[in-house]
Amino acid sequence: MLEELRISSLGVIDSSTLELGPGLTVITGETGAGKTMVVTALGLLLGGRADSGAVRSGAKQARVEGVVAAGSLETFREAVEDSGGEVEDDQVVLARNVAAQGRSRAWVGGAAVPVTTLAELAEPLVAVHGQSDQHRLLKAGAQRASLDRFGGVELADTAAAYAARWADLAQTERTLADVVGSARERAREADQLRFGLGEVEAVDPQPGEDADLASEETRLGFADTLRTAAEQAREALSSDEGTVDALATTSAARQALEGVREHDATAGELADRLAELSHLLVDLAGDVASYAASLETDPARLAAVSERRAALTALTRKYGETIDEVLAWAEEGAKRLLDLEDTDGQIAELEERRDAIRGELGELAARLSDQRAQAATRLGAAVSEELTSLAMPHATVTIAVTQREVPAPETPAGPILLVGGRWLRATAQGVDDVEFLLAANTGADARPLHKGASGGELSRVMLALEVSLAETGSVPTFVFDEVDAGVGGKAAIEVGRRLAALARSSQVLVVTHLPQVAAYADRHVVVHKSSDGSVTTSGLVTLDEGSREQELSRMLAGVEDSESARAHARELLDAAAPERACLPEGQGRG
Repeated sequence: MLEELRISSLGVIDSSTLELGPGLTVITGETGAGKTMVVTALGLLLGGRADSGAVRSGAKQARVEGVVAAGSLETFREAVEDSGGEVEDDQVVLARNVAAQGRSRAWVGGAAVPVTTLAELAEPLVAVHGQSDQHRLLKAGAQRASLDRFGGVELADTAAAYAARWADLAQTERTLADVVGSARERAREADQLRFGLGEVEAVDPQPGEDADLASEETRLGFADTLRTAAEQAREALSSDEGTVDALATTSAARQALEGVREHDATAGELADRLAELSHLLVDLAGDVASYAASLETDPARLAAVSERRAALTALTRKYGETIDEVLAWAEEGAKRLLDLEDTDGQIAELEERRDAIRGELGELAARLSDQRAQAATRLGAAVSEELTSLAMPHATVTIAVTQREVPAPETPAGPILLVGGRWLRATAQGVDDVEFLLAANTGADARPLHKGASGGELSRVMLALEVSLAETGSVPTFVFDEVDAGVGGKAAIEVGRRLAALARSSQVLVVTHLPQVAAYADRHVVVHKSSDGSVTTSGLVTLDEGSREQELSRMLAGVEDSESARAHARELLDAAAPERACLPEGQGRG
């Protein structure tokens, strides 16, 4: 839950700190004192849109900080740490700055983050309801989302499975459309590949052949030069002309050392090494002679090698730097050609997959519709029961779950599904239209909320809905901005009582102008207005029991020292005391 809210330079608020706790907290104050700025501050803290016009006149920037107790919010803790923030003593500080020039910045656990990240982290923490949220409740999407929340885990699992398969269907249909639409381009690509593969096949290159032929061409082109050098080397090793050669010189050296072997063992070792060298020189001379004999001028072979190299070069100019790269291109090209030539097979496979997914979606949609219909019956009864407690004893809320049937198509495509033998309009959320209907009085026709509910009735329907959804554990904190607008008298007392009931399982923060609602608070905060029309630095004050009585009398009679108003205020507080939310032992009220 939220433990503390700090606001500076926002609207008429200069600098204020609001300490929060469990149960029901109400905020009251005179018109223009800045009550709604508290809700505005929470909106900024939750990643809402920043308005530079909300920055206090003369200030460079507005700042909002919130301290969140994250002890049992394991998913929230992990998300904070993943974003680079820190959780200290089971607390996380969220912060938002809005500059007068319009720039906005956000922090989570001390780490600077994009505002979108702040919004994602804070969304599961707080639900804010105000006049604009009542309009949101009139939208079909919001009504379906409320029903799905009430439906619980089983409905949520079905909805998630349906959404996943819907995404698969969309991807499959896109791929199918691409394959069908690009058939001409695929045929053109296939022709190009066939031509290239035909060229490679005609030449039939072998791995490493280009390097081998280059070496052979060089050898053939310089055969005479190589043979002359080899013969000169052989003559130097072993001469046929009787001239001094390496073998003769080595033999003379050996004989010289052999003659003195008996006088020194070292001389003998050197003589042995010269004997080994003589054997090596004989072998080497033979190898050089064989090499020289193998070098023959062969113009025909040279021409053949040059021609083959030219053919290989033609391939490397188009398909790779080397023949090995050309062969790799050919291998991949052959695979791609098989894929392109199987366009008809691909289309058939994709159509089969599409039809299978549509069949699965039809089954999931039917199951989802059944689960929503069952949840609608339960939620309608729960909200109607709550409305009885909110001084609308004859009102009933029903939730219609309907589908839109369409003519049977020749080929299933787009946002339609076959469900239970009927072709229905479909979306990523299913095939159901969900609409909340209100019959405000006995015998009255059930009408959509935007047609059949006044402002005060709509406020109570929204409150009844949140009370009914409270057990789903959707969020730990609820914020209501003048949810009691258009309500008075006995109905206002019932609104206060239901807010207190909601506060038994959740933290509830209410901005109100009704003393009947404020009387049920566990904590009462008043926004004081300074003499010059602005709010002092201590503008948010938590009242004790005596001060609460004074504030309620002001709200009742417009004056703070009216004895009759004080008596009425005491009566309201006494009547509400037994039904206030149960706070931890030792937690004070007021």
